[in-house]
Amino acid sequence: MLKMPHTGKLSISKASGAEMNDGNSRFQVNRVGTLESEDTLSPPPEATSPHDGLSPNQYTYVYDTRYHKSLGQLTREALPALDNYRDLLSVHAAPRPTLDELHNATYTEKTKAMDEETGEVLKGKVIKFGWLEGVLMRCMLNIWQVNANFENEGVMLFLRLSWCVGQAGILEGFLLISLANLVTFITAFSMSAVSTNGQIKGGGIYYMISRSLGPEFGAAIGLMFTIANSIAVSLYIVGFCESLNDLLKANNWGQLIDGGSNDIRVIGVGVLVAILVLAFVGMDWVTRTQMFLLVVLIAAQVNFIIGSFIGPVDDLEKAKGFPGYNAETFVTNFWSDYRTAYGEDTTKQDFWTVFGVFFPAVTGIVAGANLSGDLKDPASAIPKGTLLAITITYLSYIGYAVMMGGCAMREASGNLTEYNLTVYSEMTVLQDETFIAYDNCTNRDCEYGLYNSAQVMELISSFGGLIYAGCFAATLSSAIASLVGAPRVFQALCKDKLYPVIHFFAKGYGANNDPVRGYCLVFVISLGCLLIAELNAIAPLLSNFFLMAYTLINFSVFHASISHSPGWRPAFKYYNAWVSLLGCVLCIAVMFLLNWPTALATVACVLSLYLYVSYRKPEVNWGSSTQAQSFNSALKSIQDLNYVEEHVKNYRPQILVMTGMPGNRPPLIDFAYLIVKNLSLMVCGHVVKGHYSQKVKAALARQAYSWLLRHKKKGFYTLVEDESFEHGAKSIMQICGLGKLRPNMVLMGYKADWVKGNRQDLKEYFNVIHEALDMHLAVGILRAPEGLDYSNVIEEEGQLTPQQLQEIKKEKEIPRNQSESQLSQDGTSSESSSPPGSPKVERKTLPDQVVNNQLVGFSSNKKSRKHSLSAMYKGPGGAILPRHVLSNITQFQRKQKKGTIDVWWLYDDGGLSILLPYLLTTRKQYAGCTLRIFSLTSRKDELGREQRNMAALLSKFRIDYSDVIVIPDITKKAEDKTKREFESVIAEFKSDDNQDGTSITESELMSHREKTNRHLRLRELLQLHSKDSTFVVMTLPMPRKGTVSAPLYMAWLEMLTRDMPPFLLLRGNQTSVLTFYS
Repeated sequence: MLKMPHTGKLSISKASGAEMNDGNSRFQVNRVGTLESEDTLSPPPEATSPHDGLSPNQYTYVYDTRYHKSLGQLTREALPALDNYRDLLSVHAAPRPTLDELHNATYTEKTKAMDEETGEVLKGKVIKFGWLEGVLMRCMLNIWQVNANFENEGVMLFLRLSWCVGQAGILEGFLLISLANLVTFITAFSMSAVSTNGQIKGGGIYYMISRSLGPEFGAAIGLMFTIANSIAVSLYIVGFCESLNDLLKANNWGQLIDGGSNDIRVIGVGVLVAILVLAFVGMDWVTRTQMFLLVVLIAAQVNFIIGSFIGPVDDLEKAKGFPGYNAETFVTNFWSDYRTAYGEDTTKQDFWTVFGVFFPAVTGIVAGANLSGDLKDPASAIPKGTLLAITITYLSYIGYAVMMGGCAMREASGNLTEYNLTVYSEMTVLQDETFIAYDNCTNRDCEYGLYNSAQVMELISSFGGLIYAGCFAATLSSAIASLVGAPRVFQALCKDKLYPVIHFFAKGYGANNDPVRGYCLVFVISLGCLLIAELNAIAPLLSNFFLMAYTLINFSVFHASISHSPGWRPAFKYYNAWVSLLGCVLCIAVMFLLNWPTALATVACVLSLYLYVSYRKPEVNWGSSTQAQSFNSALKSIQDLNYVEEHVKNYRPQILVMTGMPGNRPPLIDFAYLIVKNLSLMVCGHVVKGHYSQKVKAALARQAYSWLLRHKKKGFYTLVEDESFEHGAKSIMQICGLGKLRPNMVLMGYKADWVKGNRQDLKEYFNVIHEALDMHLAVGILRAPEGLDYSNVIEEEGQLTPQQLQEIKKEKEIPRNQSESQLSQDGTSSESSSPPGSPKVERKTLPDQVVNNQLVGFSSNKKSRKHSLSAMYKGPGGAILPRHVLSNITQFQRKQKKGTIDVWWLYDDGGLSILLPYLLTTRKQYAGCTLRIFSLTSRKDELGREQRNMAALLSKFRIDYSDVIVIPDITKKAEDKTKREFESVIAEFKSDDNQDGTSITESELMSHREKTNRHLRLRELLQLHSKDSTFVVMTLPMPRKGTVSAPLYMAWLEMLTRDMPPFLLLRGNQTSVLTFYS
């Protein structure tokens, strides 16, 4: 019951379930430009209780909406809606507010940039099909298809099923047909699960596999499936032409040319052109044609059924092996009787060889799915139509097999005289005359019967000509389905740009986005195969191509299920992961049963295409189960790692590199990567001063990973906001890593401007060393002669500073709270207008060039990376860098000349000072360098023994070295020249007061007099021994907390490293990283 008061109330009644409203008031979310004050509103005096006049059993809600504001006026929140979850490039995508827009006081309203392809308006009438004509009809036609596994191709239903029954008998024939359909049933259930796990677009089986297993498998199957269907068109047409030739010969109607290959070529080309024209006309006419062919096909089957019950009309039919239904024939044909095949093949048949002949007859189950883009509701149509088609065709094959076994003989001569004599002999006893029975084919070749004749169904039918019509319908319908379906699969593949060049075929025409260019391509391939007319070797390969697609469909369901991804939620619930795995195994087994050489060739093709696409690394993100499994595997490995006891033999240097943006200090990254080299963890730490939006930080992360990818460095990037470098670095050290996969070493560049720079920065830099040591992390400080920071020299394309990103208010890269998995296929997205609201609006149109060129970064494919290698580093404005600058930037990338790596292992820090130089010698850049070990001793009289002890220790550690040098006089007074140089370094920092820790007092110098002398003496020794070495590694002096100031400590480091080759100061955490035990 519905009640509508005059006051503009809306009531919803339980009885009616309807809703009405007057012309002036609606309860809806509406976008309104103004916001009235609530103080001006007052309830109408005539307002009554919302429950007046309603009976207790009516769950009716009545709202007085005359003065209600739209919900859009009161909040900027978006109500749950389908359009909020569409692809961001979809024309129907809704502008859900971003978190920043809801949380901040102001928001930016942006204009939506339309994509050229998706924004194109297609003219014409859109044709969409339901499950009946879109899936069921096409699958049935394609299953009752051409059998492409025989040397003489023919229609399985009409021409080959009788042979299978003759060999396998009724019982094993039933098992054989059931087993074949078991494979397709399992595959159909798997396909139903995939097709209901989200919206299925055009591309059919390719779309399902690529979105489930990833682009590599999808691209392989998509291309193979297109080629297979293109060749299959010609096979089906050949089957039609051969049936036509048989009809002409049987009725003595003559021939066109030679009654053989040339006739097939001439007729086939005409048929192929006609099918192409039909495809050009449109899918509507294709569907009408196929419906007509289905009617013909069903009529032919009904004709067969009627004929079987009518029985033979004369003795000649009986002589040809059609006695009609009788118990004797049924019992004789119930059991198998495998014999050699007819023709040149003398191999004796068995269950599996007959199964291999029959199985291609059930491989047409994806004919409907391949037209997924032309279906009204693919998620509903594909499961319903496919499963029903398999059921109907399965029952028809079983029924016809039983009928043939019950009314047709295995062998018959077709000789009427022999038949009459045989019948007469059963009534009388012939004394004087011997004869051969018409069903006795021992030692002679008979032309009729289930074994020998492909025309058994024609013989049994009430009208034989209709069987030929059924053959024509089956072959033509399959040819049409392949020519129409293959271009659609190929079009979807081309749109994804997984292969080069082929994007030309992605363009569609008309309202239905018809792949006209794809039609022409398939036509050309089919025409070439048709003119060759020698397809016997290719035919088995096609069945294997289809089976490989079925294999991957089953595997995709199994893989998605065991990955336990939250995104795997198919609406079709009648599937099981382990049953799908069984289907996958069965498909592979059938491939090898059909023809093992072609099965190997198929696997090789898939593997080659997979590796090719994997090598190209296409820029797509489809949320495949492969990605989900990668996450699961990584998570499980990290979790398992937590329970692995640490052992010195398994120690790996895991480095936190304080680089800032990786592109700012390339040599520092290069050096760290020399150590980890894909075998250990490298994290680039970045402390940003100031506060930036999440989108700016996300853009910085993308820039960092883009740089690492272009420069072929595998590592991670972490960013922390903090006004203090010290506190920010401490935060990174504390939070960086996961479980035991976390850095155990901090690597920094040497602060070369510490003398002239800000003293507070100097103090923070010094304190970072303390923080690292407090956390028991190893510390490395790298100094290069020309410095490490090239941020003012290099201009990286697509690299913007946080300030630049903040200025352009980047809003496009990860818009509206969407994850990157929801971006379009090219990895970018466009923005829709924001709904208005109460916050202040700042309207800006973001420059597309900035977004697309600067923020997105470089492409990740191989072509782009190869291009970037030719000009990896350029100066401002794209200027070519001077050779010496480029040489300094890439100093740790190129192969070094033969020389030495001098290791000054002054104090035992656990062996890290020895391990890292050794690792450097294992890299190709320093493969020509040898280690020279320098150590200290306090006993001048035992210099030889100390040297032998050190050599023995290195040998036990299995560290190759060229020389061991023991320094006996480290405590010797430094020369005056060295002291004066030191004094000049610290002159600016001398002061009587050091409350802020950035000055050097006389008392501090006195208390560290001996330590300072040791460092000055070490400088003299370094200048003497290591001035010309290739690389120097020295134990980092320990900065005792509360005893040494930042400038004094940095002065020590300055004296050690000034005017030296590339220099690494290194301090382990006093835990052994080397062992001589096995």
